[in-house]
Amino acid sequence: MNIEQVHDYTLSLQGVTEDQPFGDDLITFRLEGKIFLCLLIDGDGHDMQDSEPRLALKLSPERNDELREKFSAVTPAYHWNKKHWSDVYYENLDDTLVQEWIQESYNLVASKLPKALRQKYIV
Repeated sequence: MNIEQVHDYTLSLQGVTEDQPFGDDLITFRLEGKIFLCLLIDGDGHDMQDSEPRLALKLSPERNDELREKFSAVTPAYHWNKKHWSDVYYENLDDTLVQEWIQESYNLVASKLPKALRQKYIV
C-alpha cells in the first residue's frame, strides 16, 4: 500500500474522522473521538529515528507482541504507549495484512465504546 491507499481505506470505514492535532506531518484517524490510527506524512518534523512511511496502530498487547515477533516491519510505536501501539511500515507488507490490521484497530476501539454507539460499528 502507499500512503494514499492507507488514507483512503481508513477513511472508508464507517464513522471515521481525521484531524491533525500533532502537526501537519501526522494524521490521526478517530472513531467517536477515539484515536485508532496515526499516519506519518513526514517524519522529519517529529525527531523520529527514520522517516520511512509508517502508521501507528492501537492493538491489544498480546496482538502487538505477536505481530512484532512475526514481522520485522512491525515495531513498538515511537511516540505512543509501546504496550498498546505498534508502528507498521506498511510499504514493506502485503496490502491485505495492512487492511486487516487497520480493521482490527478500528474494531478494538469500537468494542470499547458505550453499547449504544458500539452497535453502529461492529459488524
